Amino acid sequence: MNRFTLRLGASLRNRIILVFFMIIIVPFLIFAYFAHIKSIEGITNTNTKISLSYLQQAAKNFEIYLNTLNDQVNTLIGNKRVQDLLIDPPANSAEEEDFTVNLLTVLYQATPQIDAFRVRVYPINPSLYPSYMNTLGEAANITSEEWFTRSQGTVGPMWELFMPQQGKYGRPLLGYIKRFSGLYDRKPRGMVVTEVSEDHLKRYFSPTEQLKNQKLLLMNRDGTIYYDSSSNEWAGTRFPSNSFITHLQKNPAGSQTIKIDGHKYLTTYVSLDSEPWAIVSLTLLKELTGTSDEMTRLLIIFLFIYLVCCFAVVFYITVYFTHPIARLVRLMRRMEEGNFQTEALTSPRTDEVGWLYRGVGSLVQRIDVLIQEAWRSERKKKALEFQVLSHQINPHFLYNTLESIRWKAENHGRSDISEMVSALGNLLRLSLNQGKEITTLRREIEQVKAYVLIEQARMGKTIRILYSIDEDLLDFPFLRLLLQPLVENAIQHSVRSDFEKGKIIVSARREKEDMIIEIADNGKGIPQSIIDELDYEDPEEEMYTTTRRGVGLRNVNDRLKLYFGSDYKLQIQIGAQGGTRILLRHPMKVDEELSKTGEAH
Repeated sequence: MNRFTLRLGASLRNRIILVFFMIIIVPFLIFAYFAHIKSIEGITNTNTKISLSYLQQAAKNFEIYLNTLNDQVNTLIGNKRVQDLLIDPPANSAEEEDFTVNLLTVLYQATPQIDAFRVRVYPINPSLYPSYMNTLGEAANITSEEWFTRSQGTVGPMWELFMPQQGKYGRPLLGYIKRFSGLYDRKPRGMVVTEVSEDHLKRYFSPTEQLKNQKLLLMNRDGTIYYDSSSNEWAGTRFPSNSFITHLQKNPAGSQTIKIDGHKYLTTYVSLDSEPWAIVSLTLLKELTGTSDEMTRLLIIFLFIYLVCCFAVVFYITVYFTHPIARLVRLMRRMEEGNFQTEALTSPRTDEVGWLYRGVGSLVQRIDVLIQEAWRSERKKKALEFQVLSHQINPHFLYNTLESIRWKAENHGRSDISEMVSALGNLLRLSLNQGKEITTLRREIEQVKAYVLIEQARMGKTIRILYSIDEDLLDFPFLRLLLQPLVENAIQHSVRSDFEKGKIIVSARREKEDMIIEIADNGKGIPQSIIDELDYEDPEEEMYTTTRRGVGLRNVNDRLKLYFGSDYKLQIQIGAQGGTRILLRHPMKVDEELSKTGEAH
């Protein structure tokens, strides 16, 4: 993540974009956001003050109405005629008919003074007054209804919301229920149900003209809505925001912004003193912030156009300045990796960018010429070094071999002289390899076998040597004169000291894209001082002299590093109990140019 951030920050184009964004766009966005928030806050505060003032006045008027209504109901309850009619239940149907006529007459005369939609008086035991209940349009088993049962056991008045019922009434009615007893005793006589209609409540809860699409609600503190100024669409339901109900239960008045059905509303409320109710004002926030939203939209459009212009400027700078420079940087990075085969660095421009392109192009061409010259010089150097190395490999071996042939010819006249001479001829033929540096593993093994045959003839002893070669590797290209010096080294340090016990193993196997040649013996081992000298750079005048020890190992090791790199140098291991193990790593594929080297010399 840090590298990615640094890489982005290192780009000139990205820096220009960042400067535009930080200096111009970010402050503009912050100012726009701050202005929008403050305008919303100001509009909300103003609306809250207006709504609270209106609700407080509405609450005061409504509480006056509730007190007046309670007094009017008490007047009806204190009517002596009503009290007398409900002292004792009728003894028969005739008395019940008289009771019905008399009570309805009293109510007809008294209820016009009560400011309500309808007033009904129920005996405390309605089942004893079937005719009367039937006249009221109520069933005698009204006692099974929850509100009636609750009212029978309640001393104080209570309120009940009656939702529309088929055949009775089509709009919700808010009922004020008050149980009463005798004037001179505490015996329950009946209850008065005063129903307040939507029209009565609308007089106190009509939305103000100052606030468009305002909704006024009358609800208890538990969240049940008794009245909704919008055609009572929410009447009888619970307010759809638990957070607002919690806020209302903790504070007698206040405001809160809530979300209902995906829309934001500004809610303002005032609690009543006489009842556990609250008057709630609900206004769509977008209705309040309409002008501010229009300004915000214009601001966004302006910002969009401004961003397009900024990006157009950045695009122009990118295409005309940073992109050519970035392209030049990419080409230079490729050249840092050693790849000079790039497209021509030319530009028709006459400004500084064009000068830069032409200057770098000229520099690249000059570097490429120097690299080609250095490469040709290096190849010539390698070819010359190979010739020197080839001529340095054991010149005393040829001398000793010729001396042995002469000695055998003079003193023994045995037939094995022809075999020895034949082996020597094969050895020389395979060593020269028609002047080519690359032979095959098969020919290299044949050269080793010819050399071993000559050594056996010279020494008159059998050399115990085993070959374990993967047949699939025999025809792969192989740098010549690598194995014979190593086998010679093994003979000198292993077999020569004890022909009976000495043993050499030559094996070859494949490992990924390389051949692994291993020459192992059970002799006393190569001195550590010779191994340490393999990677030691001697002065040129002392290199490959015949007086130095380990010249064969040194030649092989240097040739491997010279042609294939330092990863292919010899690996020599000396066992704790003696014995030497030499690992030679050789690539399976050889450069075609390498295989041709030597043909021209």
